[in-house]
Amino acid sequence: MRLHPIIAALKQHKAGVVLIVLQIALTLAIVSNAVFIIAQRLDRVNRATGVDEANLFRISTLFVGAPLSDDKASLDKLDALQLSDVDTLRHVPDVLSVSASNAMPLQGGIWVGGIGIKPNQKTATSTFGYYYGDEQMIPTLGVRLIAGRNFNAGEIIHHTINDTTMAPVSIVSKHLADKLYPKGDVLGKTVFIDDKPTAVIGIVDTLQVSNGGHMTWAYDTVMQPVRLSGALGNYALRAKPGRMQEAMREARAALFAANLMRVMPASWGLQSMSDIRGKAYRGDRGLAILMVAVCVVLLGVTAAGIVGLTSFWVGQRRRQIGVRRALGARRIDILRYFQFENLFIASTGVVMGVLLALGLSLWLMSHYEMPRIPVMYLLVGVVALLLIGQIAVFVPARRASLVPPVEATRAA
Repeated sequence: MRLHPIIAALKQHKAGVVLIVLQIALTLAIVSNAVFIIAQRLDRVNRATGVDEANLFRISTLFVGAPLSDDKASLDKLDALQLSDVDTLRHVPDVLSVSASNAMPLQGGIWVGGIGIKPNQKTATSTFGYYYGDEQMIPTLGVRLIAGRNFNAGEIIHHTINDTTMAPVSIVSKHLADKLYPKGDVLGKTVFIDDKPTAVIGIVDTLQVSNGGHMTWAYDTVMQPVRLSGALGNYALRAKPGRMQEAMREARAALFAANLMRVMPASWGLQSMSDIRGKAYRGDRGLAILMVAVCVVLLGVTAAGIVGLTSFWVGQRRRQIGVRRALGARRIDILRYFQFENLFIASTGVVMGVLLALGLSLWLMSHYEMPRIPVMYLLVGVVALLLIGQIAVFVPARRASLVPPVEATRAA
């Protein structure tokens, strides 16, 4: 197929050609970046938290009339309220394990700190998320301890969230341990959290921070043997396998039976891990659905534009097509002509589209801290648009191939 007659024919329809080229270029730029965003969002939604999500749920309850001062007597009373709740929950038939813990993955709130390997370190080795809890925190969450030991009951302390007292021992996630000591010898070492020393006694395999983890330190966590004393009691509970709903109902009823002087908010007082995950990633799923809709609309509009413009050109060229048929051109030759013409236009569009896609990717990187779009997404986008163009042009091209030679004898 020679290119010269195609270019000569397209010069007669410059405006239409320019519009289709620009449409293909914009579609490629937007769709390739949109698909990359969708892939990122789905990757976030499906990331492992490191806990036993199938059997884990959370209870948050506000003690009515609880002491508000920070004196020792008040703190001891607040701690006694939590200990009473923990004991009550441990006697619930379908509850396997309970921990007075401030955090669970994806729950929304987060306490953060900076950690280093030397005192007075100017720049922290990493930011991390706190997990406060008792000796049952690890078995309740279902986190896998891969080195060292768990906390024991004698190491548990209690204080308010405003208290800056540092627990003497800590357990860190493997992701954070590898940052602190890449050779893998963090166990037994003293590290410094906001310039305060704590000894690492254990390492857990995977544990995501508690606010969804959209940052580079999403798996950098530190567990400390602390019950937070306050008017709000937070508990992580692990149900017996297959007994989640029963355990949730029984736990709520048991707490109110033990002490009516409490409030358990309907929206966040009692939540399964699946509920927490659903809320945490609602925005990501919504954005992914929106991006899919945008891609479908853009690809559909582009395909419709190719069909419409090619059909218009076929109508204008019927006499020319008839002349070619009269001179011996076969139907397959006419079909190939329009297919190749579309391929030429689409190729010009995708070259421009690749440049636009890279420019859009750089803009997203500078304004929204997104990574650079991988080349694979551009290549897939190029192939997809070329294929869509060939499919879209087939029907009008086939209609052109059916033009009879007699059209050559008709007046223009």
